[in-house]
Amino acid sequence: MKVLIVAATRMEIEPLWNYLDVHFQQKEVGHFFSVSNQVKVLITGVGQAQTAYALGVAGAKEEHDLWLNVGIAGAYHHGLELGEVVSVQSQTFGDLGVEEADGRFLDAHEINLIPKDDFPFSEGKLVHPSFQSFSAYQAVHGLTVNRVTGTTQSIQAIRAKYPQADIETMEGAAFFYAALLQRVAFMELRSISNYVEPRNKNNWVMGLAIRHLNEQLIQLFQPLLN
Repeated sequence: MKVLIVAATRMEIEPLWNYLDVHFQQKEVGHFFSVSNQVKVLITGVGQAQTAYALGVAGAKEEHDLWLNVGIAGAYHHGLELGEVVSVQSQTFGDLGVEEADGRFLDAHEINLIPKDDFPFSEGKLVHPSFQSFSAYQAVHGLTVNRVTGTTQSIQAIRAKYPQADIETMEGAAFFYAALLQRVAFMELRSISNYVEPRNKNNWVMGLAIRHLNEQLIQLFQPLLN
C-alpha cells in the first residue's frame, strides 16, 4: 500500500514522523518503507494555494492508494472537545466570492462563478464519497478560509452564512478538491486546538491537539509495518 500523508507543517506531525523514522526504512527525506508498504510525507506549507500546488506536483509524479490530510483545526462550537480528533466528511470554501456594496458576502456558487453542482462540487460542498467507512471518529463539516477568524463580528457572519460548519481549516477544501479530481481514496483527520472565538492564543491547546492527533495516526500506521 502506498500512502501520501499531507500536512501543512511538520510540527503538526512531528511525533508521527519520529515514529516512522524509527520503525520504517527512510531512503530519502520523508519517504518511508516497510516490507510491503510505503508512506510518503508531503509538507505543503500553510494555505490553500500551497496545498493545491504541492498536491498537483505530487499527484503528477506518483500514484498513491490513499491521501491522508492531517493537522489541527478550530471548532465553531463547544460540542467538540479541545484535543478531540475528528474526521471531515465535507469541506466548503468559506471566503471565495464577492463582497457586495452593502457588506453582504456572496460565495462563488451564489453568483454562478462556479455552478454549485459542477464536479467535484455537490450543492456547493466538496463531499467525501464514502465517508461511512470512517465511523471510528466523529464526523464534522469543514469550512476552509484564507484568514483565521478572530473577531466576534466575523464569527457571527460565518456562523450565519455557514451554520453547518463545525471546524475551520486553512487547507481542507483545497485537499478535498484535488483528491476528488484525482479520484483517489482520501481522508482528512483534524484535532481541535482551539475554539473559534475572539483571538486569544492563551486559550489554545495546540500541544494537546498535536499529541492526540499523532497518537491516532501512529495507531493507524502500525499495521503497515509488515
